[in-house]
Amino acid sequence: MAIKDGNLLCMPSTKEIPTLTRINSFYNPLHTFDLPKGTEKHYQQQYADMYFLRLAMLKPAVEQKAEEAWRDFEIAGEKARRVDRVLDVRQGELCWVVGTVYMEMSLKPNILDDISKEHWISAPPAREKYISPGGDDEIMLEDESGRLRITGDFLSTTSYVTGCVIAALGTENADGSFKVIATELADLPRQPGRWERDEGQLALSSKKVKQEKPKTGKIAIVSGLEISGVSGDTILLDLLVEYLLGESLGGVEQAETGKITRLIIAGGSLAHSSPIPSREELAAKKGHKKYGYDSSAYDAAPTDHLDLLLSTLLPQLPITILPGASDPANVAIPQQPLHPALFPQSRSYANPPAQSKDQPGAFDSVTNPWEGDVDGWRLLGTGGQTVTDVLKYVEDDNVLDVMEAMLRWRCIAPTAPDTLWCYPFQDDDPLLIKDCPHIYFAGNQPQFDSRVAEGPSGQEVLLLSVPKFSESGKLVLVDSETLKVECKQFETPENAGELL
Repeated sequence: MAIKDGNLLCMPSTKEIPTLTRINSFYNPLHTFDLPKGTEKHYQQQYADMYFLRLAMLKPAVEQKAEEAWRDFEIAGEKARRVDRVLDVRQGELCWVVGTVYMEMSLKPNILDDISKEHWISAPPAREKYISPGGDDEIMLEDESGRLRITGDFLSTTSYVTGCVIAALGTENADGSFKVIATELADLPRQPGRWERDEGQLALSSKKVKQEKPKTGKIAIVSGLEISGVSGDTILLDLLVEYLLGESLGGVEQAETGKITRLIIAGGSLAHSSPIPSREELAAKKGHKKYGYDSSAYDAAPTDHLDLLLSTLLPQLPITILPGASDPANVAIPQQPLHPALFPQSRSYANPPAQSKDQPGAFDSVTNPWEGDVDGWRLLGTGGQTVTDVLKYVEDDNVLDVMEAMLRWRCIAPTAPDTLWCYPFQDDDPLLIKDCPHIYFAGNQPQFDSRVAEGPSGQEVLLLSVPKFSESGKLVLVDSETLKVECKQFETPENAGELL
């Protein structure tokens, strides 16, 4: 019954209720970070080969930039010359050399910490920064021939981390160190045009991509849902779901919600698991085991709630989900997709594994990092671990500065495998940036921020720092036509003061 003029009894309204019409998503993922399957995946190779491989792959680009910058550079009539190896520099000669940076920092974690954890010894707390307060840290430049300690006031004006490849210009001092007066990076690689990859694939199938391009649309990005399974953490999530489905809005606002073509969840979907119990606690605990796990220790509520949330959205909104640091996936980078067994309701919207690479379904569980094309734009994103680890090397806490530096280094995880666990790649390093993205996002960051980074050849990259939704209540929207960024805030009376 409808209420009209204070009367409870009246005829039902004949006004037609508007329905939400959603724009189609044009989604073409890449599988750059997929690891080999079965027996083809092994860990017998040495991690040192990764740094030599990165140096070999980035050295031509860095040498080209250095040659362009220092071709006519000279001091007191002495012209700078290039040397092939770091051990070929000579005292008093002006030269430049290409190598991989290695940071000698006393506060970096070491293997003894891992051994302590394996032997159930209390490990030291995680450090927020690896920088030594006394300034005892040293910077090395290394290649296949050896290491060279680099110094100079110029290094204090910029930040480098272990794993980035640079060209250093300077001269060797009497103490054997190399005093640097300038450096060069590989900088941003070539950026593909919008729809370039889609047009190439559709040209092979004799279709016209222009007939299928959407006029407008929005990409939604969220991270850090941190679902714990308790009823108290579902209020913000319910508001998020109602907004994405258009149920909490009407009129113009509902039509704007219909422009969202895809939701990307950038890691941190589940809250941190319970701490590992000690041996004494395990011995004293006599929980009932069911189907091979301890029912008193295992809680399926978080994954059930996540699956319910995804299955509620999926009939209308396609979803791409990346794993994060707290999600049930492998710890080493690149993290592989969350297993379909975690999503008994949502996995029905995903294509079988044999078809998902060529024709991904509405639900796509992907790797971390991940890259792909959404509405024609090349997206590159992570769950945030790579950015968080680099921040420990530098004094600057600006997330976008670090993200831009990683793009110019052409490596999204330079500190792996030194202080960030990763797979020991041998023949190719997918962590190197071969194509410049249009949008680069990092999830689970302290706060929201955005910026456009520009490259030497006119490249423009939208950098997005996506905060944890459980703490900030923020959803990031990117207009697919203009790349304009919006940030939607969700809050409840209980946490409204905390979110402001």
